[in-house]
Amino acid sequence: MERIVACLVLPLLAACGLQPMYAGGPDAGVAQGLAAVAVPAIPGRGGWLVQNALEDRLGIAGDESTRYRLDVRLDDSLEALGVLNDDTISRERRILRARYQLVDTSSGEIVLDATAGSDAGIDVVSSEYATIAAEQKALENLAEEVADRMATSIALALRERARGAAAE
Repeated sequence: MERIVACLVLPLLAACGLQPMYAGGPDAGVAQGLAAVAVPAIPGRGGWLVQNALEDRLGIAGDESTRYRLDVRLDDSLEALGVLNDDTISRERRILRARYQLVDTSSGEIVLDATAGSDAGIDVVSSEYATIAAEQKALENLAEEVADRMATSIALALRERARGAAAE
């Protein structure tokens, strides 16, 4: 029964225009484009976390083959959400936003100019150590989430760029 359903659904998926992003594996145009992105140092601990996460996702090939540069500016903020009657904070919200530009290093053209962001809620407990640990863990998780969104956006932009070059 499952095979029959799968056989009926597959032609519908092909008709809707869905295509695998990385068809062709590491030799695919998108994968090669992602590997050719250089990510300069981003200031701060959040910047270091985002840079490492981006390098993991993009599969950086090395400085000799970079074709693109990814310029990133981060905004990391922590704000109080829950304030009790005695003016103590019971909940915080950590927000990580990235403004980034993908630049073609050969022409100086801005291929992509976008933003990505995410936020997380943190319970403030009586232990200061536990609260600081929760804030740091939230930053680590947010850096991963923002890097995922950025990598997806970059992959889509490079795919569209490759389609445009193939059409010409």
